[in-house]
Amino acid sequence: MSHAWMPASPCGDGCLTDGDPTVGFPRRVLRFTAAIVVVFSAMLATPVLLVAPVRQRLVRLIFRGVLRAFGVRLDVHGGDDFLTAPAGRGALVVSNHISWLDIVAINALRPMRALAKTEIAGWPVLGGLVRRGGSIFLDRERLTTLPATMASLADALRTGSLVSVTPEGTTWCGLASGRFTTATFQAAIDGGVPVRPIALRYRLADGRETSRPAFIGPESLIASLRRVAALRGLVLEIHICPEIAPGRAETRRELADLAEAAVHSALGTVRIPAQRRRRAPRRQLASPPAK
Repeated sequence: MSHAWMPASPCGDGCLTDGDPTVGFPRRVLRFTAAIVVVFSAMLATPVLLVAPVRQRLVRLIFRGVLRAFGVRLDVHGGDDFLTAPAGRGALVVSNHISWLDIVAINALRPMRALAKTEIAGWPVLGGLVRRGGSIFLDRERLTTLPATMASLADALRTGSLVSVTPEGTTWCGLASGRFTTATFQAAIDGGVPVRPIALRYRLADGRETSRPAFIGPESLIASLRRVAALRGLVLEIHICPEIAPGRAETRRELADLAEAAVHSALGTVRIPAQRRRRAPRRQLASPPAK
């Protein structure tokens, strides 16, 4: 069952870029095998994850292992203060949402809890890792559970947790994007914590943007995994924006707009009205920032 309040994306197969380089079938099989080994190793390491001094380092290695298994390279810009900050200071970490790889990459930089839809708990490869990371699960089909979930999110932030959320509410192709919804930003206001925007862009080794890592439309996770495993030279650009301090915005809508503007500024993009996104040429939707 779906509800009118649930965000929806117009992105589908027609958004996928053509002509992206791929690897051969043996390499694809090797990548899947490596990912399975990483996940199985993570399951075996569950008792160790309970030991606080080594937990962060081990979780980071696990998520980096998933990225390496699928041949994904990270290109990180900014955020030294965020990456080296001591644990115990809560923050709402928000990003544009393109792929299941998003949460993997963010945790490869700095492990944190996530606000995730309930379906993710049952996903192969990612589901077990997300559950073991202390995720807060949101049942998007039961509107009545939303206030309690947001209260849990505010409590987690207030008690010093970093929590990653995707306020677009659904995945987009990356060449187009959606508005940031406001509910999670109210949790940041209630928790008295800063908001840290993170901007994500997928490209190839030669600099061309690609939308093939996107998890879009009605496709299964397996189909998306296969498409990622087939790509050659996939790079995930991560721009860690300056934090938005508590009290800078008076309302959750204003706070959401500040975070959304920070993401677009980091990527050098502008918001495109929804009715234009599917038809606009790729170069008009986004262009790499000047270097």
